[in-house]
Amino acid sequence: MESAFYGFVTIVSLALAFVFAALAGVYVRRLERRTTPAIGEEIGSAKAVTRKVRKGEPMSADELDYAKRIIGARSSVMAFCIPGALFTLGLFYVFGSLYHLHGATPSERTFLGVFPMLASLNFTTQILRSMRLKRRLRKAY
Repeated sequence: MESAFYGFVTIVSLALAFVFAALAGVYVRRLERRTTPAIGEEIGSAKAVTRKVRKGEPMSADELDYAKRIIGARSSVMAFCIPGALFTLGLFYVFGSLYHLHGATPSERTFLGVFPMLASLNFTTQILRSMRLKRRLRKAY
């Protein structure tokens, strides 16, 4: 019974990983097709503009437009598909390993899928930080 559960959850997590990966691919393709403003061609411009938004420093009109584009892209709901795909891939590895063991004692190798899951949580917190910047950008300007 336990093995059947792990098999079912493995298949569901793989299906979700494919769905999230497809949506993440659409999102990235959409970002690639956007035209880049002149300020975006400079090295470190995104970091400098987001720092100005975070600290509430004055910005030019070009910088403000660029900040809106960057923060809008980073805080999009579709951006959550990238860490979602990574998380479900880790779930697939863990549950697939548990299914493969058929009730035997799991080893450390079984839980290697936890590392991409932790990385996806880090990505998610970064997206949430960008969402806070979006609110700050709306209030300040």
